[in-house]
Amino acid sequence: MVTDTDIELIFYRRRQLIMASIKLPFGKSGITAEIPDDRLAGVLRSEAGSYKAEKGESEIVQDALDEPIDSPKLSELAKGKNNIVMICSDHTRPVPSKVIAPLAIKEIRKGNPDAEITMLIATGFHRPTTHEELVNKFGEDIVNDKSIKFVVHLSGKEEDMVSIGTLPSGGELLINKVAAEADLLISEGFIEPHFFAGFSGGRKSVLPGVSSRKTVMYNHNAEFIDSPYARTGSYKKNPIHKDMLWAAKQAKLKFIINVVLDADKKVIKAFAGNLETAHEQGCAFVDKLAGVDAIPSPIAVSTNGGYPLDQNVYQSVKGMTAAEATCEPGGVIIMVSSCADGHGGQDMYNCFASGRDKEDIMDEFLATPKDRTVPDQWESQIFCRILLKYHVIMVTEAPREMVENMQMSYASSFDQALKMADAYLGKDDAKITVIPDGVSVIVRAKD
Repeated sequence: MVTDTDIELIFYRRRQLIMASIKLPFGKSGITAEIPDDRLAGVLRSEAGSYKAEKGESEIVQDALDEPIDSPKLSELAKGKNNIVMICSDHTRPVPSKVIAPLAIKEIRKGNPDAEITMLIATGFHRPTTHEELVNKFGEDIVNDKSIKFVVHLSGKEEDMVSIGTLPSGGELLINKVAAEADLLISEGFIEPHFFAGFSGGRKSVLPGVSSRKTVMYNHNAEFIDSPYARTGSYKKNPIHKDMLWAAKQAKLKFIINVVLDADKKVIKAFAGNLETAHEQGCAFVDKLAGVDAIPSPIAVSTNGGYPLDQNVYQSVKGMTAAEATCEPGGVIIMVSSCADGHGGQDMYNCFASGRDKEDIMDEFLATPKDRTVPDQWESQIFCRILLKYHVIMVTEAPREMVENMQMSYASSFDQALKMADAYLGKDDAKITVIPDGVSVIVRAKD
């Protein structure tokens, strides 16, 4: 005879077998997370992947150039200017320069056929861009055009820098003299969520793009990184943004061409014109696409969007900040990131592998004067902030020892990570919020 208790037990078991399957990017392939349906609090996704552009990439950019925001057309600005410098992104950014550069050059030539044009590659803190990478980015026609000069910015080469003022925060603004000496300074770029500058694009072409290492490190100081406004999607009260915007204005950046990209790195929208207002309109568009309301849960799952962004722990901190914005205090972040190349930052690794207490590490960061900031300190500080509030479990291809030395827990599969999270929390029914691509969303706290 089947009792009411038996029926309830059968129903309970069937209910437990109902699973939500969510595909998560991981390296060059991906993994599938199986989560009990009754535990899934929600999935936070950007709408950029589903946005359908009505025109082709070149048409979108040309339309923006034809109707610039709060600015004369580029062709008008180019009249009478003989030394025109265009700040361009480097090899680490997916900016489609093959689309943007030919159209920008055409507009410049329309206004001044004889102008000298220099492409200044904004490497910021990155390694120099190679010739092969320039060809891949701009195409052979532009790179081999003798009328166009290419200069790769080297932030540590002091003789290439010139001082053009003092930042609002007190640091010296040193930028590449190629930019400082331009008759007309313009820039290309793209706008996406940024984990401490709010958004990429616009003013970032100058700082950090073509600024001295000294200036960049001053801007990325511990006090600013600690600001509650130095977060993804936040820029209006962001002290980092404030210095960046001032720097771009001081450098006389007169015109920007910024694009928004979909998941396939194709242009879906473009914003051209005034440095500040064109960028603001672009940020508003991205915020509308990428902005999602937090769904607070004891467990938050995030990724770094797969290859190439999840090659190391250093870069994966960005995806962790998305989980940080929706995970309940004291909860668990499950970070799904290949990290096939390891930690990605020796100084960062050494900092946490030393065995020092996280509170002591953070105290040391916060006590560091602005002019004593060291390279990559900001990434370590944000990572430490997360570790202080959450237990982080990494589903990764990186060595277990390395992960554990960095004061995280290691899991070889999502299923194992979930079991570990349940054990840590002491219950097996905690709600779970999933962010399939942590670098593509702006997770907003609910009022």
